[in-house]
Order: sequence, then C-alpha cells, then structure tokens
Amino acid sequence: MVMGSADARSAQEVADDVVARVLSRVGTAVQATDAEHTAADGDQLDLEERASLRRVAGLSTELEDVTEVEYRELRLEKVVLVGLWSGGGAQAAETSLRELAALAETAGSQVLDGMLQRRGNPDPATYLGSGKAAELADLVATLGADTVIADCELAPSQRRGLEDVVKVKVIDRTALILDIFAQHAKSKEGNAQVELAQLEYLLPRLRGWGESMSRQAGGQVGGTSQGMGSRGPGETKIELDRRRIRTRVARLRRDIAAMAPARATKRRSRERHSVPSVAIVGYTNAGKSSLLNQLTDAGVLVDNALFATLDPTVRRATTPDGRVYTLTDTVGFVRALPHQLVEAFRSTLEEVADADLVVHVVDAAHVDPEGQVAAVRAVLGDIEGALDVPEIVVLNKADLADTEAIARLRTKEAGAIVVSARTGQGLDELQDVIADALPRPDVLVDVVVPYDRGDLVHLVHERGEVEHSEHREEGTALRARVDRALARQLHDATS
Repeated sequence: MVMGSADARSAQEVADDVVARVLSRVGTAVQATDAEHTAADGDQLDLEERASLRRVAGLSTELEDVTEVEYRELRLEKVVLVGLWSGGGAQAAETSLRELAALAETAGSQVLDGMLQRRGNPDPATYLGSGKAAELADLVATLGADTVIADCELAPSQRRGLEDVVKVKVIDRTALILDIFAQHAKSKEGNAQVELAQLEYLLPRLRGWGESMSRQAGGQVGGTSQGMGSRGPGETKIELDRRRIRTRVARLRRDIAAMAPARATKRRSRERHSVPSVAIVGYTNAGKSSLLNQLTDAGVLVDNALFATLDPTVRRATTPDGRVYTLTDTVGFVRALPHQLVEAFRSTLEEVADADLVVHVVDAAHVDPEGQVAAVRAVLGDIEGALDVPEIVVLNKADLADTEAIARLRTKEAGAIVVSARTGQGLDELQDVIADALPRPDVLVDVVVPYDRGDLVHLVHERGEVEHSEHREEGTALRARVDRALARQLHDATS
C-alpha cells in the first residue's frame, strides 16, 4: 500500500494507519502447522517441546524488587507496542513495528494495541515525551495491559521514567530478543551465551523499589554497633547485586572460553580431512533450517517463529559429483541485533568466518528483503573475516514471493539463486552452484592402490575428483585430483 503524503494528511493520521495495519496482522507471527513441513524436515519432535515454552494466560508482570541476582523474567502476557516514526519514513516504521509484533508473539505475548509517534528524536526522560506517555498510560489502563514494549533499546533512565508514568513493566526490543533467546537455547554453550548477554544487559539497568535501595549488608542497625566486621556504611542491596552479577559474568566468560577448544578441535578435524565447509546465514525466519533439511535430511527444527534456531547445527552433505562438504545452520539475524548477543555468540558466529562458502538465505516474500540483507551483512561485518568469504545469495520462498520483487532482487544481487525450500524449486541449481564454488582438490595423482587399502579408494571417491578408475590384478588404478594430505597417504601406501 502506498503511504499518503505527509502534506495531504497529518502525521498522526499516517501513524494511526500504520498501527492499524500492524494490528490487522497480529496473531499471524506464530502459526506452526503441518502444512509448513516437508518430508525432508523429519518428524519435528522438538515442536511439542517448543510449543510448551509458549507463554500462558494468567501470569503477572507487576513490578517486583530484584531480590536475587538473575535476569528479570519477562512473563509477558498482554502488551502494548510503542515506537517512533522519524526520518526513515512511514513504511520503515511500519516494517519495524510489524517485526516487533512478531517478536512479541514469538515470546508468547498477546498484542493488544500499538502507538506510533512522529518525533525527530526520543525524549531523554520518557522516550515518548510527557504528553504521549500520559496518553499511553491511559491506553494501558483501559486495555488492562501489563507490559509496554518499546521498538528500540531504551536507556535505563528512559525505561525508569516511562515505567513511572504507565505504572506497568516497560521493556525494550533488546530485552524482548534476549527473552526469546533464553526460551530457545538448548545446548550448554547456547544457554551460557544467552545468560551472559542477559546479565550484561541487566547490569546497568538494576533498579530497586520501595525500601530495597536502603537495605545494606553490614553497617549499623538502630544506631548501635554490631561489632567488628560490621561497622561502616556497608553495601546496599543494589551494589551487592551488581557485584554478584560481575562475578557471574566473569565465570560465564571462562566457561564459554573453555568450550571453544572442543569446537576448534572438530573444525581442525574437518580441515585435516580437507572437508569443505558451507555456512548458512540469513535473517531470522528466512528459511535457513528448511533449506538445511532439504539439502541434508537433517530433520532440524522448523518453526514459523523468529529465532527458532539458536544452536549451530553441522550436517554432512554431498555435491552432485560426489564430494563431501559440511553445512552449518547458524543463528538468524535481525535489525539492531543486540550487541550483547553479537559479543556472546561471537565464538559460534566465527564459524562463518572459517567457512569456505557462505549461503546467504533471503526471504524473498518479505516486505523489505533489501533491509534484511543489509542487516545480515552489518552483523557479519562485526565478525573479522566473515565478509571476505565467498557468498551465494539464495532467494527463498519463491512460491510465496511476488515476481516483481524477485526480479528486483536478482538485479541487485548478481548471481542470486531463486529457490523454495518448501516445494523444492531451484534446489538442483543451488546444489550445482555450491559444487562449483567449493574449493577443488589441486593435486593430480595416478596410482595403483592395493586391494587391502580399500579405505584409501573410498577416500579418493569421497574427497577427490576421479578422472579414471580401473581394476587391475595388483589393485585399483586411479587417476584423480585429491588434496595434499590424501596425496601423501596414497604415496606412502603405494611406494
């Protein structure tokens, strides 16, 4: 829909229309149905477990004192969205607010309403400004909402100021994404990375309510001394919380660093055996896991929800000419991905920089695929060497996308492959392109391998390119191109 001119209509009318269109799509962000899955997706046994993590009605989100050092649990239920429309235009504001609604639904909340304000810069005190904040408070009270979600990363003072006005919990886009990650992480490393990101986000945002700010560990009570070791001003509750968080953060960093050697060992093993690697990257919900399942029959969880995949999955695949390579499904990206998550997941995102090829999956049916491409490349730019890896752009969901949108994308992304992971369209072409882009063995060997070394013959067929094969009395005659390590093995076995 073409947006009306700001000259012809008031900014508030345009903002109200944007909110109305976003709300008309509420409830469509999470629709896990059997129709979305193909035989390549397998039994999808994890779907039942994932569904059990959805939020349920009846949970409260009233403000509570942070009595333990842990991430404030976001027990979302009924929410109101708020955002600012500045110089980016109404279409950009609508796209961003629609994504915020999808994120909220993925976290398990019910979106009741939204508010969009035309404003050049956020108010430093309440994000919206006093008048609009009071209007939001009335809306929250009328609807019975228990949470407000802002479409940005709020400064601690802005969150506190807005909470004081609306009298319910206020969270921002970053906290919402962190909450989804906390729900979906399964591996030990994934859980540690998410907790680290949560604590680093929480540290500058600790807040005490009521008398908690005056609670102290040590010090004097009732004006009388309590003996040695307890004199002095003591440590306030919030200071104690901060110290405990910093201690926990340090431990998590050590734990994550200790997990890195295991992944590095696996990577070195693949390199030693000269197995090329392909990393699948893309915006969240672009169809990366569906594509992985189609190419490898991996049976990885496929869910029509944002951030369905957090833990990297590595699967073995084979090119049409028989060469083996690995496919790694990585965490999806999003606009303004919290920097805490980029830092916490840096160790796993480095898999992309170490790959021989990147398959960049784009949701061609999305309203703003170009924006998604830019967001993905912005995150990759934070990972040293990631943008230097050869890239194949894959325009997914061709069965749903508009033909004009696909033509526009193919013009901007030269060599892009159009596929549908659901129907299988274009997958043969994609496999051929991947095979051509992977590094090829560069050592030509012409040997006769004894019959008792059939393992070497198997490796030549698996990792090399066989030009000629013949069974002779003394063994299997092979003329092939192989990697240097395998060439040495063949030389040692036949010399």
